[in-house]
Amino acid sequence: MPSLTIPPKKINVLIIDDSALIRAILTEIINSYDDMYAVGAASNPIQAREMIKTLNPDVLTLDVEMPQMDGLTFLDKLMRLRPMPVLMISSLTERGSEAALRALELGAVDFLPKPKMGISDGMREYSEIIAEKIRVAFQARGKFRVPITAAKRESLPSLGFRIGSTEKIIAVGASTGGTEAIKEFLIRLPADAPGIVIAQHMPEAFTKSFAARLDSLCKITVKEAEGNERILPGHAYIAPGHSHLLLKRSGANYMTELSQAPAVNHHRPSVEVLFRSVAQNAGKNVIGVMLTGMGKDGAVGMLEMRQAGAYNFAQDEATCVVFGMPREAIAVGAVDEIVPIQDMAQKVLQRLINTGGMSNRV
Repeated sequence: MPSLTIPPKKINVLIIDDSALIRAILTEIINSYDDMYAVGAASNPIQAREMIKTLNPDVLTLDVEMPQMDGLTFLDKLMRLRPMPVLMISSLTERGSEAALRALELGAVDFLPKPKMGISDGMREYSEIIAEKIRVAFQARGKFRVPITAAKRESLPSLGFRIGSTEKIIAVGASTGGTEAIKEFLIRLPADAPGIVIAQHMPEAFTKSFAARLDSLCKITVKEAEGNERILPGHAYIAPGHSHLLLKRSGANYMTELSQAPAVNHHRPSVEVLFRSVAQNAGKNVIGVMLTGMGKDGAVGMLEMRQAGAYNFAQDEATCVVFGMPREAIAVGAVDEIVPIQDMAQKVLQRLINTGGMSNRV
């Protein structure tokens, strides 16, 4: 008898949005791909609650502002009662970006910004991005929320004069799941930690809100990088969503530089661009940190950092929402240690203390 070929299971997606137009467009986009299917579309969370019970979807797309119950309230209830992968749909506004960041804190895997104008054409232009984000959310099922206890979030003791913090740089790269991972890392750092440069894949409208949110939570100062600013100890500089962030030298100082050069690995800001500039300009004074994310952006740059004398950490698979970027960095031989996110800050600081003011490599 001929063997039976079992077709691969499609990703069943439930759409939740109060806009009939958005529901129709998302349904059309999702159903145009062979590996996913829109099993239903709800106009509000109350309706969605019943549809989840009957349709048992794999992934939800969820709007933020809706009648009867807003998306954040619904997400909070959902994650406590029936955790599942959620892709947030948010307007490209300051209010929308803050809501999207709150959604990621509550357990959403990722967010998709709605275009400001031309919703219909704009959403269709996003079709490949929408499909890819749904696939990533599906892959992340069961890992979309990393429980970190309150005790784990207490900041670590001051470094005092145990390291030459003005000479050290911490370089961080992240993508999907990275907003929460970056928060868990930075929130534990003391106020006298070395200067930190961060490339996180994020739309332009979100990076300023993200930096402000972190700044309110951390002992260090966190800001969106502006370019041509001296990198100071106790400060973290996040690449703005519209530009690559690079590290450069000006005499004895490290400085930020922004670039509008084309996307690298489909991203601007790109982790690759940041890490390569760090390798070229800071070398053995660097500690590299690769956090959760889809794809391979930054792997080669991190290897160049290691070859230049940096010491590199990667987040472990168990605590990553998506293990793509850390896996690729490990695969090319760029990583010295693999660490759970809740231990990352302590491991980085211990490395700094152990090496003191000396270079990380001999």
